Amino acid sequence: METLEAHASESTHYIDDTLRAEIIALSKDFKRSWISLGRHLYAVWQDKLYRNWGFEKFENYIEGEVGLKKNLATKLLRSYLFLEQDEPQYLDAEFTNERDAMKVPGYEEINFLRLAKHKKEVKRDDYARMKKDVFEKGKNATVMRKDLTALMKERKYVDPDQEREDRHQTAIRRVVHSLKNFQKDMEALQLIPAAIMDDTKKLLDRLEAELD
Repeated sequence: METLEAHASESTHYIDDTLRAEIIALSKDFKRSWISLGRHLYAVWQDKLYRNWGFEKFENYIEGEVGLKKNLATKLLRSYLFLEQDEPQYLDAEFTNERDAMKVPGYEEINFLRLAKHKKEVKRDDYARMKKDVFEKGKNATVMRKDLTALMKERKYVDPDQEREDRHQTAIRRVVHSLKNFQKDMEALQLIPAAIMDDTKKLLDRLEAELD
């Protein structure tokens, strides 16, 4: 009896482990399934194959036959092309197999990296850190977008002294512009003495010297 119970326990344990492993594998496949779709859609778009199937435009084919919204299809295409050109190692199945299911990014995370890489506020080191967060730490796109928003706010911080100087320069430029218009009008109409015109020119020269 004990032997039968032990055997049943081992069998159940084996089934549990097998199921668990299959779920993990399916989770990885699920997260990467968009890549095959993106690859095929890219071929259709690039070679305009949709015309052979009776569709005038790519978006007509996408929405009419595939059942995808144009913006989603565009995101898949661009994300796939980004991987092919910038992160080709992710297209290798071994790359995914070596990672835990939680650390396998989906198309939203890849699309995030694609967009982030081309933002002027994101430096090379910033992107390297983001890529590590996505590929190695498994951060999802929602968290990454919050991190990027914080980073961009930090990059856009303006020093108070610099901001004050910028306002000063802007005010001077406005005065210079007004004085030049005044000078042209008065020279044309000859309504004020030459001495005042000379003073106006001297003031303009001094103000322009203050500009960067």
